[in-house]
Amino acid sequence: MRKRLIVSAASALALLLAVPASAATPSPGAAGVGDPYYPTYGNGGYDVSHYDIRLKYQPATDLLEGTTTILATATQDLSRFNLDFVLDVQQVLVNGRAARFASTGEAELEITPDRPIAKGSPVTVVVRYSGVPGEVERDGYSAWLRTPDGGVAANEPVAAWWWFPSNDHPTDKATFDVSVLVPDGTQVISNGLSTGQSSRAGWTRYNWRQTKPQATYLATLAIGRFDVRTDTTPSGLPVITAYSKDLGENDGAARASVERTGELVDWLSGYFGEYPFTSVGGYVPNVPTGYALETQTQIFYSPAQFARGANTSVVVHELAHQWYGDSVSVQRWSDIWLNEGFARYSQWLWSEHENEGTAQEIADYVYSYYPANDAFWTVKPGDPGADHQFSSAVYDRGAVAVQALRNTVGDEKFFQILKGWPTERRYGNATVQQFQAYAERISGKKLGDLFTTWLFTPSKPAVPSAGAPAKAAAGPASAAAALPQEPRSWKKIQETNSLHDNGSGHGHGR
Repeated sequence: MRKRLIVSAASALALLLAVPASAATPSPGAAGVGDPYYPTYGNGGYDVSHYDIRLKYQPATDLLEGTTTILATATQDLSRFNLDFVLDVQQVLVNGRAARFASTGEAELEITPDRPIAKGSPVTVVVRYSGVPGEVERDGYSAWLRTPDGGVAANEPVAAWWWFPSNDHPTDKATFDVSVLVPDGTQVISNGLSTGQSSRAGWTRYNWRQTKPQATYLATLAIGRFDVRTDTTPSGLPVITAYSKDLGENDGAARASVERTGELVDWLSGYFGEYPFTSVGGYVPNVPTGYALETQTQIFYSPAQFARGANTSVVVHELAHQWYGDSVSVQRWSDIWLNEGFARYSQWLWSEHENEGTAQEIADYVYSYYPANDAFWTVKPGDPGADHQFSSAVYDRGAVAVQALRNTVGDEKFFQILKGWPTERRYGNATVQQFQAYAERISGKKLGDLFTTWLFTPSKPAVPSAGAPAKAAAGPASAAAALPQEPRSWKKIQETNSLHDNGSGHGHGR
C-alpha cells in the first residue's frame, strides 16, 4: 500500500527552498561550445575523461561496426546532452540504462537519459553504431579517407565524427583506448602505444592506448596493409613508424624522411623542452591526398609529401606540433597561429641547423616575396577567420611574426619563451592573448604593438631599413625592393604547403 506524506504549507515551502533551483530544473547541455568559427562543434554540460573505442572493420566493404564507451563528469544538471557523430546509431545507454536518442543538425546525436543527471556526477555513456564512413559527407566534406586496402581517419578541424561519437572540440581532451578487429593480414595504427594483439578464426584484434590528454581531432585510425617498424630514441622513447605496402615510387623517400623521427624529436627537445608524450612516430598510408597532420604521437603523412624526394622539413613541422598544438592546444580555433606559426618557424630553425638559410633570411624572403597589394597580407594570422584558418599567411606571415618576436626580445629571452611556454601550459589550452602575456612576463617588454602589427593588422607591415635601432627592428631586417636571394631550404619548405589551403578549413590537414 502506498504511503502518503502529509506536510504543512510552511514545511512544503521550506523543503522547496532547500532544493537548489538547478537540481529541480535540469536543462539540456548546449549543442556546441560556442567556438566563434564553429559554434556547433563540441558540446556543453559535461567533461570527458576517457574514450574506450571498440570497432570491427571490413576493408572490402568499408563497413565499420563499433561500441564506444565514454567516461565523463556532468558540469551542470542535465536533462539532455549531445555528442558529435554521423554514423547510424543502434543503441545508447547512460549509466547502464537505455536512453532515447535522435540524430539532428550537421552531426548532433541528442541523448535523453531516462533520469536527470546531477552536476558533478560521473556519467558513463555507451553508444553502439555501424555504417559505411566512406559514403558519409557533410557539406561535401568527408574526413574518412578510403584506401585500396582499408581506410584512414586523419583530418582537421574534424575527423572523429566518422568513427566514434565524441565531444569534438580541442578544449575537451581525454585519454583513449582503441581496439579494432580486422581480417588477418590487415594492420591497425592508432595513437600512443600498442598494448598487444590477438588472432582468432581469420580475424586479428589490435589494441592501442593513449595515456596522455588528447584532443578528439588528433585521434587517428589507419587500417590497411602496413610495414610496421619499432625502435627507440637514445633516451628510450619508443618510436613507431608504418608504411603502406603499396606506396610505389614514393616509398623510399617517405622512409628516408619519417625514419629520422627519433633524431628530429630529440633535436626539437632542445628548443621546446621535454617531449610531452610516451611515444612518437608516423605513418604513410596509400591515400590520394596531399597534406600531413600532427595526429598525436602517430603523425599522418600523405605519400605526396615525398613525391619530390625526401623531406625532413615536413617531419620537423609535424613533430613541432606535438608541443605547439597537441600538448598545448588552441582554446578556440581562431588561436590557430599558436599551432601553425610555431610549427612553420621550426622548419626555419631546421634550415638554420642545416646551413640552408637562417630564420632571418627566410623571414626577409617571405616579406619581400609578397607585394603590399597581395591578398596574403589581408589575412590576420591572429584571427584569420574560418574561411582562411589554414591560409598560407597563417603559416608564413605567422612565422615572420615569430621572428619579429625574436628580434624584439633578443635570442636569450626568445628561446626561454619558446621552451617555457609548452612546459608551463603542458596538456592544456591557450589563447594568443595568453601567449602575449607570457612573452611579456618573460621578456619584461610590452608587446602589444608588435602583436597587433604582425597578427591582427590586415595589411603589409612597414619595416624599418637595415641598420635601424634594434628596438624598432621588430620584423625582417630589410625591406629592400629587390627580392633577396632564395634560401636553399625554401623549396623544401614550400613543398609542405599542401598542408594548408587558402579557402575553407574543411578537409585540410596541417
